[in-house]
Amino acid sequence: MCGFVGFLNDTDDAELNMSIVRSMADKIAHRGPDDEDYYIDDKISMGFRRLSIIDLEGGKQPILNEDGTKVLVYNGEIYNFKDIRKELIEKGHVFATNSDSEVILHGYEEYGEKVCEKLRGMFAFAIWDKKEKTLFGARDIFGIKPYFYYKNGDAFFFASEIKAFLPHPGFKKVFNKERLPEYLCFEYIPSEQTFFKNVFKLPPSSYYILKDGNLTIQKYFEMEYRIDDEKSIEYFEELISETLSKSVDIHTISDVEVGCFLSGGIDSSYVTAEVAKRGKVKTFSVGFAEEQYSELPYAQEFAKTIGVPNFAKKITAEEYFDIAPTVQYYMDEPLPNPSALPLFFLSQNASKYVKVVLSGEGADELFGGYHYYKDPLDFESYRRIPKPVRQLAAVAARALPRNIHGRRFLIRGAQDIEERYIRNNYVFDYIERNKVLNFKQKAQNPAHYTKPYFDKVKHLDDITKMQYADINVWMVHDILVKADRMSMANSLEVRVPFLDREMLKVALAIPSKYRVSRTNTKIVLRRAAARVLPEKTANMRKKGFATPLNDWLRQDRFYNRVKESFESDIAREFFDTKYIMKLLDDHKAGRAKNMKKIWTIYSFILWYQKYFIEN
Repeated sequence: MCGFVGFLNDTDDAELNMSIVRSMADKIAHRGPDDEDYYIDDKISMGFRRLSIIDLEGGKQPILNEDGTKVLVYNGEIYNFKDIRKELIEKGHVFATNSDSEVILHGYEEYGEKVCEKLRGMFAFAIWDKKEKTLFGARDIFGIKPYFYYKNGDAFFFASEIKAFLPHPGFKKVFNKERLPEYLCFEYIPSEQTFFKNVFKLPPSSYYILKDGNLTIQKYFEMEYRIDDEKSIEYFEELISETLSKSVDIHTISDVEVGCFLSGGIDSSYVTAEVAKRGKVKTFSVGFAEEQYSELPYAQEFAKTIGVPNFAKKITAEEYFDIAPTVQYYMDEPLPNPSALPLFFLSQNASKYVKVVLSGEGADELFGGYHYYKDPLDFESYRRIPKPVRQLAAVAARALPRNIHGRRFLIRGAQDIEERYIRNNYVFDYIERNKVLNFKQKAQNPAHYTKPYFDKVKHLDDITKMQYADINVWMVHDILVKADRMSMANSLEVRVPFLDREMLKVALAIPSKYRVSRTNTKIVLRRAAARVLPEKTANMRKKGFATPLNDWLRQDRFYNRVKESFESDIAREFFDTKYIMKLLDDHKAGRAKNMKKIWTIYSFILWYQKYFIEN
């Protein structure tokens, strides 16, 4: 696991280019504290920071092919690299190392862009072809590993994190104000855009080619549901069990010790139990002193049950608030998910013992773990009523006081799934966001950003539609971002065995009736997990990673911290300060539960301070 940087040279001063690329790499030294190296020629400069996991001695980067015409920098893990390596050796390629990175380089020599289709793992990489004067880059199918690029005229930079662009003298740092309305609705920007003008995310499942100043981006993988209604639930139970076991096998390939994140919930427990079959494994958990918000006792009980050591950290309110600015800095862009801060502490603690951990991310999205996936079943009977009648009922309901029972049901019952999809207005709805902001904007309805994903699976059921949108939006821009940034901030590699090509193939075949019912979620995954987990753990209701933040914001000492931010110059520049102070005061007084809204604005202010005031 590592970090890379690079740019097309705008000067032939090699000494200057070395100074720039080194300073860029230093910005992401946390991603690779074990080693560093650089490549510079007359056209390009590339830098690399390494966290040594596989081939500790020989896996240095940038790495060149046999004749020195191609150069690679890469971040990730290729789990099938041994199979690909064997295939390439048979075709005559000569390897200088035992690393997975060299497989990508020779694979590109042999297969060109199609090398991406062969790779099973998490990755982001760039290959410079000296002969063709071409830059080729790609990102894994899920977007587990980050990839950013800056393109402004002839300038082109690329890196694992945006902050790496800051030292480059050609980087024009401009705040992308137009993205703020989207952020307020989603808690992230749901597209390839970022809060920095001319900085973009390379989409998952994509590669790019840059030649003669022309940038082309192409998808190399399309996620398609091929639901098999003929197979029994027992069939899928067995298939999940076999496939996850094999996925854990390859995800534990390492030349250093591998641990596990353990929350106490079904996903991390299932992964941990599989790893524990292969030998003693260290597990890591986090919780709060406030027991009602902490799953720590469940995690510790489970670890004891299967006989593995558990290293736990209890977070205080002071620690939580003190680390918040640092967390937003490491995020690159503001991400107000309250679970990000516990994840930072969890990673920090784990990094004292191991370099690699396995985690349960992705199971909810692939196998139907969120409670709101039950939503279509709740509306099933009501939606048999003709839509015009439901629309009239919705108009009438909107005129009712907000506290009237059934009002929300009638309003949402008139909407198609694309409109009532919960993630569209996860924080602020698009009407309230206009009240929060103090400037005029022409922002789209949030549903605009998720509609293309719903359109791609319009022939499928509503549960599947929501999962597909979550996999392509929520998981990419939120779940995987916080997993990567919080772990790498602490020089820790996180591997996610549920987010594997073969696991995905299984998930895309499972009928929704085996995923979600009116009373349960992850139905068939729970059955598979029950083969190795105690019944209590396998059937545990999903809680999400709750924090005491709702209560802390009502305490004077933390209320005052946020109040100071809400009355700052930064707040006045973007927000209606009277409106946001009312959100804060109503929350403190118990008149409303505005935690999510408050934290979204507060996180943005902390982030803006870091990137546009201090840096």
